Amino acid sequence: MTNERWPALPYEAWKDTYATLHMWMQVVGKVALAQGPPLNHSWGVAFHVTPRGLATRTLRHGRRAFTMEFDFVDHRLAVRTSDGDERALALRPRTVADFYREVMALLEDMSLPVRIWPVAVEVPDPVRLDQDTRHSSYDPEYAGRVFRIVGEVERVLTGARCSFVGKCSPVHFFWGSFDLAVTRFSGRAAPPREGPAFMREAYSHEVISHGFWPGGWSPNATLNEPVFYGYAAPLPEGLADARVEPDAAYYHTQLNEYILPYDAVRRARSPEKELRAFVDSTYAAAADLAKWDRAALERARPA
Repeated sequence: MTNERWPALPYEAWKDTYATLHMWMQVVGKVALAQGPPLNHSWGVAFHVTPRGLATRTLRHGRRAFTMEFDFVDHRLAVRTSDGDERALALRPRTVADFYREVMALLEDMSLPVRIWPVAVEVPDPVRLDQDTRHSSYDPEYAGRVFRIVGEVERVLTGARCSFVGKCSPVHFFWGSFDLAVTRFSGRAAPPREGPAFMREAYSHEVISHGFWPGGWSPNATLNEPVFYGYAAPLPEGLADARVEPDAAYYHTQLNEYILPYDAVRRARSPEKELRAFVDSTYAAAADLAKWDRAALERARPA
C-alpha cells in the first residue's frame, strides 16, 4: 500500500470500486437519514472525516445511540453503540444487494432495527440497493488512497474557512453526490429553486461552496478524473470571466463551476498551497461579484 499523502488516483483504475462504494455508502447514509437529526441543508446525514475513514453523526435509537464508520485502515464497516456493543463487517468484494442484507441483519442483531427506502439517489440510473447485483468491486488499495486524499483535503478546507465568521457548514462528505464539501453563506435568502426538496432547501440561501469530487457522472457533465470544484449559487454575473488561481483551474461551462484537476494539485511543489490558492481566489471572486458583505462575514486580518 502506498503511503503518499497525495497519491495518484487514476479514474479507470478505481472506477468499479468507486461505483460499488458509492452504493454501499448510500445504504449507510439512508440509515443516517432514517435515524439522524433533521439539521438544515442535510447536515445531519452527511458523513464526517475521522482518523480512520468516514462516519455518521451520533444516531439515536430509542434510549441508545450509535455510529456507523467506514474504516479504510482496517477496511471494515464498524457499528458502535452507547452501551458498549461493537460489531463490524469486512469491506471486501460483494454485491450491493448482499451488503444491504448484511448491514440490515447486523443492525437487527444489535437491537437497532432500521427501515430505509432502498433506492439509490443522485445517479443516472437509480437502482434498488437491495437488488443491485451489478456493483460488486472493492480494491482496498484505492479505497485507502481516496481516504488519504479526503483527509488531506479536509485539513486544507477547514483551514480555509477559519477566517469566515458567517454561517458555514462543517467540512463533510455527502454520500449521495459522493463528494467532500464545505459551504459558506452570505446570510441572504436566494430566489426559489426548482428540483427535489433537499436541493431546494440546500440552496434556499446564497452560498459559495468548495469541495473534492473523485470523478464520474453528474446531472450536467461527466468528469472522468478526480477534481476540486468551486461555485456560487445563485451564479453571479461575470464569474466565468474572473481571474482565479492556480493556472490549472478553469471554468466549466456545463457545470457553471470552477474546476481544478486533482492531478495538477498532487504534482505541485506544495499541494496544500495550490489547493488553498484555488479556494481563496474563487471564494473572493464569487463573494465580490455577488456583493457579499465581506467586512461583516470575515475576521479582520492583523494590520
